[in-house]
Amino acid sequence: MTETGQGGEAAEGGEASRVYQRLKDVFGDPHARGSRSRKRVREPNGSSVPFGEGRDPRGLGDAIDSLTRQLGWNSPLAQSELLASWVDLAGEETAKHSTPVGVENGVLNVQCDSTAWATQLRMMRVQLMNHIMTRYPDAGIQSIRFQGPNAPSWKRGPRSIPGRGPRDTYG
Repeated sequence: MTETGQGGEAAEGGEASRVYQRLKDVFGDPHARGSRSRKRVREPNGSSVPFGEGRDPRGLGDAIDSLTRQLGWNSPLAQSELLASWVDLAGEETAKHSTPVGVENGVLNVQCDSTAWATQLRMMRVQLMNHIMTRYPDAGIQSIRFQGPNAPSWKRGPRSIPGRGPRDTYG
């Protein structure tokens, strides 16, 4: 009986080891390689496979950059960023006396407080263009136009007369 009992235990131990091996093969051990390793089948291009190449998550900035590039929004976004950061671009003192109005056909229009400031900024045009080209190359700015303050027009109305008008400067 002892032989049968020992033989029966040996048979049960063999059965348990086969069950354990089968469960290990089916559910896998993440740290050990089993005798049956799964081979990944590559799907043809165009199909989506979980955990496949190119499926890693990307940052939000990368996704937005890709979207704006695809939709052709790089130039308008760069132009609006340029207008918003005029203080950093031109300097604090200069920005107090000048305001970028907008971009039209590659020309940045800047409204100045006085004709003196407009003249001063015309002399700084090259430096400003260099800053714009290095910081905002996608904006498409080709030149800058500085305007003095808007003066009232004396050429309209029922009682206007021909001539140069008043000789006063505004600004």
